[in-house]
Amino acid sequence: MIRTRFAPSPTGYLHIGGARTALFSWAFARHNAGTFILRIEDTDLERSTPESVEAILQGMSWLNLDYDEGPFYQMQRMPRYKEVLAQLLASGHAYHCYASKEEVEIMREQQRAAGLKPRYDGRWRPEPGKTLPAIPSGVQPVVRFKNPVEGSVAWRDLVKGTIEISNTELDDLIIARPDGTPTYNFCVVVDDWDMHITHVIRGDDHVNNTPRQINILKVLGATVPLYGHVPMILGADGERLSKRHGAVSVMQYLEEGFLPEALLNYLARLGWAHGDEEVFSMTQFVEWFNLEAISRSPAKFNPEKLLWINQQYLKTADNERLATLVRPFMEQQIGPLSASPALPEVMQLLKERVSTLVELADAAHLFYRYIDPTAELLEQHVTEETLPALQQLAEQFARIEWTREAISAAIKSVVADSGLKMPKIAMPLRVIVAGVPQTPGIDATLALIGQTTVVQRLQQQLAKLVN
Repeated sequence: MIRTRFAPSPTGYLHIGGARTALFSWAFARHNAGTFILRIEDTDLERSTPESVEAILQGMSWLNLDYDEGPFYQMQRMPRYKEVLAQLLASGHAYHCYASKEEVEIMREQQRAAGLKPRYDGRWRPEPGKTLPAIPSGVQPVVRFKNPVEGSVAWRDLVKGTIEISNTELDDLIIARPDGTPTYNFCVVVDDWDMHITHVIRGDDHVNNTPRQINILKVLGATVPLYGHVPMILGADGERLSKRHGAVSVMQYLEEGFLPEALLNYLARLGWAHGDEEVFSMTQFVEWFNLEAISRSPAKFNPEKLLWINQQYLKTADNERLATLVRPFMEQQIGPLSASPALPEVMQLLKERVSTLVELADAAHLFYRYIDPTAELLEQHVTEETLPALQQLAEQFARIEWTREAISAAIKSVVADSGLKMPKIAMPLRVIVAGVPQTPGIDATLALIGQTTVVQRLQQQLAKLVN
């Protein structure tokens, strides 16, 4: 049974990189009929916050990345960690180190000055025949893992291929702080062991942690999971992804009017591919997903491509659902909406013309709030040449059956009678009725605005212009 996990630290929001890691871990579990686990790694007491936990849970929920077990919180598992710490101390695989932070920093400065790699020098590491320093009074020790000094750690990374790191490159890792709180690398090992994690899919910034974690797992007699380290996401300029590139909370994409399935689709294509497929459902993604198709090179975040994918999803989205999603955006700006026209019908008319829900809401305003045309627009489009034709249209609109077909026929009739071209009639008509020179098809727009409203606006504005 394949078991994967997503294990964010609650020191901030769920960002793009974390969301992609969660997506890949989720998809691998779903593809293999396995189990996906959510684990909150909250042992960093100085930086972890309840607000960050809530932001992570909200982000996972909005993206519909459902987990089978969890969320588990590391701070609730402290007794278990201390039990394993005691086990390692008793077996001689861990030891107390009384070197202060200042001592360790001096040690590292001296090593740098000598051109050596800065590392803990093992002064408190017990060895046969070695005399340890006298224990200083009043100092609370850390606990260090006694890393092997010979051999190497090798694993077949599911993304990067075989990786091997010599144990001489690894110093003795701190696995518990002076207050007894276990550290990240130790908690991860115990959690993966206890939760029977079979595959660890995470960012390649964790590659250096992997040999340390494997060594601890081995001395515990635990099964070592398979690891797959996914290359990071870069900005379009090739630099590490930051807020200026769009590395913001996934919830900000909700606020900016993106559909969750569009964001997931885009994230799936950041470093993974299935032929030339660009737009696909999550059902298809799960069916196609495999770790072998993940690129070994960093992916580049492209906001324009994300907008394009969101646009494709909007075009085919259910109109009732769009109406539900767009309504809050509209009511925030213009207040409660009238019952007419029906918002789903407005969505059908507009959804192929926009890239986000915010744009869709902005475009829909004209159907629920009259924008009084500016004097400049009226002067530009309603001229002595077009005024008679518009007056004739107002008369015809007042007596026809209010359908797109009848509206279109009336406009074409006036165009023919006046000898004017269609834009000469349609543009001032838009300006007077909608307050803007650009709308979707004029017949569809007028049909939705409604006969009474259209005729009233035409009559009022034309009366002002004549007078």
